[in-house]
Amino acid sequence: MSGTLFLVATPIGNLEDITLRALRVLREVDLIACEDTRHTRKLLDHYGIHKPTLSYHEHNEAERSVELLEKLRQGTSVALVSDAGTPLVSDPGYRLVTKAIEGGMPIDPLPGASAILAALTASGLPTDAFLFGGFLPARQGPRRKLLAKLQEEPATLVFYEAPHRILGALEDIEAVLGARPVVVAREMTKVHQEFLRGTAARLRESLRTRPALKGEITLLVGRAAAAAGDDTPLAEAVEAAVKTGLGRMEAVKAVARRRGLPKREVYRAATGPGD
Repeated sequence: MSGTLFLVATPIGNLEDITLRALRVLREVDLIACEDTRHTRKLLDHYGIHKPTLSYHEHNEAERSVELLEKLRQGTSVALVSDAGTPLVSDPGYRLVTKAIEGGMPIDPLPGASAILAALTASGLPTDAFLFGGFLPARQGPRRKLLAKLQEEPATLVFYEAPHRILGALEDIEAVLGARPVVVAREMTKVHQEFLRGTAARLRESLRTRPALKGEITLLVGRAAAAAGDDTPLAEAVEAAVKTGLGRMEAVKAVARRRGLPKREVYRAATGPGD
């Protein structure tokens, strides 16, 4: 009989944010697969858990998945953990889980800490619908294209962002999405936890005055306003989108999506007769 693969959520900061069931499972499994064994060891030592650990991260995921699947087939019980929060959410594990499912092996998720939900519930932004976009692209062009595609989403947008890119991300949010409410949640559950709220422009000016910005960041953006009649000429709407940094065809697609019109109609209006 194959062993069970447990997906165990671990604290995102405060070590007390772990469930009793998670602690029991970590004590009972045969092996713990960790994104960083040194990081996970701090948690295990804190709770007096002494179990074998094995590294499982983005650079060795392919070969480690094969190894762990074989152990599961032999009846070994395995707990998969990430450095913080819920496994597979912007962390390794998808390959292992899908292969385990294909092999008919039992998967048991243990819910717990999640930076996405912690930030969302404390943000003050609507929580009835949200879209998690993972990490924003590192470069401005792809980042603005992604934001333009999400421009009309009737949901709170949630992203992870690196401290050294947050100013650029806020600049692009301001350029593409305008003066929406934005929340920067930093170092949640840790000693220096803070929530910064305001428009992208306001937060950018505030953060620019800091000598350095460190820590884990979750970035949230308010949903698109309810659609109102927009009578801006299509050509002007396309030009406005181009000024945000989109290529012309991307701008055409964005306007077409926003207005619910065929791309060809918007393209013709933007390029003029005879083009």
